[in-house]
Amino acid sequence: MGLFDAFRYDGKRVLVVGGATGMGAAAAELAQDAGAEVVVMDFAEVTLAGAKAIHVNLAEAASIDAAVDECGARVDALFSCAGVADGTPGIERINFIGHRHLIERLLANDMLPRGSAIGMISSAAGLGWEPNLAQLHELLDTPDFDSAVKWVEANGKADYMSMKQAMCAYVAREAFPMLKRGIRINAICPGPTDTPLAQANREVWLGFGSDYRGETGIEPSTPLEQAYLLVFLCSDAARAVNGITLISDAGYMSSGMTGSFPGATEIANLLLNR
Repeated sequence: MGLFDAFRYDGKRVLVVGGATGMGAAAAELAQDAGAEVVVMDFAEVTLAGAKAIHVNLAEAASIDAAVDECGARVDALFSCAGVADGTPGIERINFIGHRHLIERLLANDMLPRGSAIGMISSAAGLGWEPNLAQLHELLDTPDFDSAVKWVEANGKADYMSMKQAMCAYVAREAFPMLKRGIRINAICPGPTDTPLAQANREVWLGFGSDYRGETGIEPSTPLEQAYLLVFLCSDAARAVNGITLISDAGYMSSGMTGSFPGATEIANLLLNR
């Protein structure tokens, strides 16, 4: 065995939730190329050859339960990639509550063994979660799918930013209890990435940071560029990494925080809740 083999997935079973398109599809293909047996869950049709496809509706707990039962066996790496934009009915369930329920079902069924890892896709919209942690604890303390949905409805948090903040807080809070079970959990916070969802919201999602990209001479990320990070975080090569939300935005937020690119400072401070 060579040292670089820690980056590979030979002999591992990978579950990609939201793996039909975009970053999820890229992560599924990349994991498969790295040697993994891949299972893809999605509401949309899955087209990756060689992958087991399972239909799931993250807005419905019963659908998630059935999908987990159909998945069966162990899951060495879980990529939680599904997400929708503001205005989508059930956004709070699809973008966070459903993912949490799926993870809890995998844990209850002992399907995440010691040495496994979870990688989630959050967003720059979720970065300012720390000042809201007291309220986010209330959501994370809800015991199940239905009570979480009721909390979101009661508190008016059924929106993209609130659910991405919940995801970032969840990753940070679960780092310790997950690791006691031998499981790591991390997330990436991508910058503008050219996915079908981004194209459907092009003016806002791909317009964000266009001035920065213009001055640095770069394009929006590709789904594969973001998938590289997600697959790395769930590989054995990242064993020392746990409980982080990795900002993968080509330096936009850092440039705004430090003032090296003044055009990003106001939005960086807004997103970071500073």
